[in-house]
Amino acid sequence: MSPIGGTVRELIEAALGDPDPDGPVRWHAISVLQRRGDLESFIEARRLCAAESVGERLLGVDILGMLGMFVDRTLPVLRYLAASESDAMVLYSVLIAFGHLADPRSLPSVIDLAGHEDARVRYGAAYALQHVLGSPPDPAGLATLRRLASDSDADVAGWASLGVALATARKV
Repeated sequence: MSPIGGTVRELIEAALGDPDPDGPVRWHAISVLQRRGDLESFIEARRLCAAESVGERLLGVDILGMLGMFVDRTLPVLRYLAASESDAMVLYSVLIAFGHLADPRSLPSVIDLAGHEDARVRYGAAYALQHVLGSPPDPAGLATLRRLASDSDADVAGWASLGVALATARKV
């Protein structure tokens, strides 16, 4: 992969220029921002989360999910988006970010989104739940994960079943 610009703004522009949310240029830029782990990267990602464009909000969330050193500042932004966002892909990314950050304070937001009508959002909830249940696992979170294990979407049910098995193994 050819190198992309080194400033935060250049990295953001490169990521936004990749039309594929899973594209290599986009994720290379996000990984460089993660390695930087600086306040400027966090501030820019937070700004993106308030953008009009779904693509910008999606990128902002994906960056924030990789900046664990700012978890105390990130969680309020992600919890706000979890409660107010209408785009399913942004909600999915919020849930994946919650999972990456693995902070039990996000559990109420994850539980709220576990009943979403879009299977992508429920899949994100199934992923996030196993990481934010806490130790010992929160009973309401574990019950939500068990409910998702019988979801009508096979991918959601499969991921949730794995989460139940992992959470149950941690309890023993």
